[in-house]
Amino acid sequence: MGRIIYGAAGLIVDFEDRVLAHIQLVIGAKLRRDEGFFFTWRNDPAVGDGRSSVWLHSSVPITFRFASARRHTINAAWLEELSVSANRPAGLFLTDEPGSVSAGRPLATGYTHP
Repeated sequence: MGRIIYGAAGLIVDFEDRVLAHIQLVIGAKLRRDEGFFFTWRNDPAVGDGRSSVWLHSSVPITFRFASARRHTINAAWLEELSVSANRPAGLFLTDEPGSVSAGRPLATGYTHP
């Protein structure tokens, strides 16, 4: 299980490494262009079963920490879907990987805000 650590306060959100690999590419592309945007995901029932959203901006430190050293194969269709979403006014909404057997389950499995 990988994680995003965001901001000086250290907001921590856990994602499967495969998910994290895809959103790292999308988020990195937006932040390289100095574009701020919302990032929204479904929460695991253990942390409220709703959704969370955070404003991402290049002036705020972000860390992507993978649980495994393995590099995941990138699904070009999913990457494109996420990229299109990130460029909409509502921002990046994390969706299931096309053809995934885990469709419909929460993509964020943990959420910690110190």
